[in-house]
Amino acid sequence: MFNLLERYILSRTDVSEQTLRVICQYFRPLQARRNEILLEFDAVCGGYYFVNEGCLRLFTYNAEGLETTRYFGFKGEFCTALPSFIQQTSAGEYLQAISKSQLLYIKRSDFYHLVDTIPQFATLYRQILELGFINAQKRIYGFQGFNALEKVHFITKSQPEFLLRVSNKMAASYLGISPSTLSRAKSKL
Repeated sequence: MFNLLERYILSRTDVSEQTLRVICQYFRPLQARRNEILLEFDAVCGGYYFVNEGCLRLFTYNAEGLETTRYFGFKGEFCTALPSFIQQTSAGEYLQAISKSQLLYIKRSDFYHLVDTIPQFATLYRQILELGFINAQKRIYGFQGFNALEKVHFITKSQPEFLLRVSNKMAASYLGISPSTLSRAKSKL
């Protein structure tokens, strides 16, 4: 259950076997059902998830009542409602398992204990934050001024399996286009 997490950590920081075991002991296995909401819109985020199998997404509803997806966490990635996790304020978005998922969950207090006591985990956290910031910037700047076809081309270039992993409706909500526009754009690729 912890093999993928261990590989993830070892690929990003130099850590002893003993320290790796200490880190993993703070994570607990969690099974999520398809479409299960793991964090409600108005709840405060109390932990971080590592995806062993399946997929998580962060989404909300816009003024017209349509879903807008901000982030997908795929196998081998961390996922949480980061502003709520850090600031301990209302999430303002939902965290959902979009497929049956095997997760590893760590409570916020344990997460920050590891950040404060294990330098390699602090390095890992910094890398997660930096990667999240870079990806958000690429998405923001990449989507500004892009038409639908350019958005689809951008996402297939940066994440080749993205459109194969999520429904057209969810992919469209992430790209900021309608599902029918996404279908037309995909047919032109």
